[in-house]
Amino acid sequence: MIVDHRTYAVKPGSLPKFLKIYEERGWPVQRRHLGNCLGWYISMDIGPLNQVVHLWGYEDLADRAERRARLAADPDWQAYLGESMQLLDHMENKILQPTPFFQALAD
Repeated sequence: MIVDHRTYAVKPGSLPKFLKIYEERGWPVQRRHLGNCLGWYISMDIGPLNQVVHLWGYEDLADRAERRARLAADPDWQAYLGESMQLLDHMENKILQPTPFFQALAD
């Protein structure tokens, strides 16, 4: 398994609006196509502020590419992006893989 670790910096003052749009428009379509959400978090008052972090599990990079291609082709996703992207300052994503000792625990 790999994990897609995504961090979005939301423009100051826009976090409540971003979360509302995501909950209503983004979350349903992502769940439909991506499926395995491992967590969805917001930053608190320690460290960088106005951040959203979400984690998605995939079998491998090919599985991720296939699921994300289906997501990108969905008109509901495109509509969501039209509403939400203007609220973001920047996005960062990382692909994580488990260490051998952790993977052994999961098997």
